[in-house]
Amino acid sequence: MLSACGAAYISPQVKADDGKVRIVPLTSESVLIANRDTRTPDQIPDVFFRTAGSPSAMRGAGAAPPPSLTEQRRPATLDTRPPPNTAPGPYRIGVGDVLLLATPSSGGTVEELSGLLAAQNSREGYTVQDDGAIAVPDVGRIMLAGLTLEEAEAQLFQSLVENRIDPTFSLEIAEFNSKRVSVGGAVGKPAVVPIALTPLFLDEAIALSGGIATPDIDFASIRVYRDGVLYQIPLVAYLRDPGLQKTRLLAGDSIFVDTAFELERAQAYFAEQITLAQFRQQGRVQALAELTAEVELRRAALIEARNNFREKVELDAVARDFVYLTGEVTQPGRFPLPFGRQATLADALFAEGGFSSETGNPGQIYVLRSSSEDIRAVTAWHLDAANVTNLLLATRMNLLPNDILFIAEQPVTRWNRVVQQLVPSLVTTGAGIATN
Repeated sequence: MLSACGAAYISPQVKADDGKVRIVPLTSESVLIANRDTRTPDQIPDVFFRTAGSPSAMRGAGAAPPPSLTEQRRPATLDTRPPPNTAPGPYRIGVGDVLLLATPSSGGTVEELSGLLAAQNSREGYTVQDDGAIAVPDVGRIMLAGLTLEEAEAQLFQSLVENRIDPTFSLEIAEFNSKRVSVGGAVGKPAVVPIALTPLFLDEAIALSGGIATPDIDFASIRVYRDGVLYQIPLVAYLRDPGLQKTRLLAGDSIFVDTAFELERAQAYFAEQITLAQFRQQGRVQALAELTAEVELRRAALIEARNNFREKVELDAVARDFVYLTGEVTQPGRFPLPFGRQATLADALFAEGGFSSETGNPGQIYVLRSSSEDIRAVTAWHLDAANVTNLLLATRMNLLPNDILFIAEQPVTRWNRVVQQLVPSLVTTGAGIATN
């Protein structure tokens, strides 16, 4: 029995020592004193506060090329401004015209007009040179430019008489080269149409150029440039009015069949716009893909850095601040102080491994804190949670690194543990005595 008493249970407790240990009841006033000793909580790495953000620069296919076509706009109306119908008078010989002289094929003057007969027989004419004259053998140069055919015959007759040559001949124009009209634009075959002895009308010039070749009849027009003035005949009006078709043309006129709204160009313009829109869309898709890829890479780097830190924390490879739990707690050990904020006594009490409601004495809860000046001086902040309202004080008291949270056992727990340790000793001793 005496040996069993020597093995009696000894329970830990907080004892006041006037020199080194001081027990201070935890009240609303003492909580303020306890919280004077502050600390800066450990901060989690900056990687936890960063976001993937936005890309450094927008990428993509670059700027779209400028359009090469202009938008075709349908005109409201086309004005009719035909050129005036003028009578230019009889045809006048000009530079480049080819004149043909014909003489009788018999007679005594054949030898004298051998040059003229040779020209007729070989169908060779005389071209009006740039000085306005033709060169006749045995006669010389005769100025004929600007003369009508009748005036030219008179001039040639006088020249032959002056040179004592029989003036029996006929004169005609073989090729009309001095007076021309150009036709271009939306025609079958742009051409230069000569003006002969008979008048040249607008419909004839267009027909000789292959006709009008445009599907945009409603918006096409025939433009006539004459002496620096632009005239315009809408194609619809031209086809409807025979008088406009018989507009007489003059030497030097330029005819151009044009359209104010070209269907093919309009289609080409919209096709180009669609292509440019697709190019821009592809550029946006590409830029978005690059942006997403860059952001994903940054996000992956952040996740990896965060996971690495968490693994270091799990492996206890990161310097941490702890509060130590002992006494009647569910699991004695270390309570890590959180990152970025203060932890309170309530956090430790109600955390996993904290206060044991079965064995712990709520009236004997202590926070043991050593003095920063003298490590042997200890303040025991005593929380009497037998009055449950005092637990509010636990939510206000901040814990510091290396604090020790101690919870004493209940009296019945102490007695139960004494009995648990005495009974096996008494049974063993009695069995030994009985054996002897």
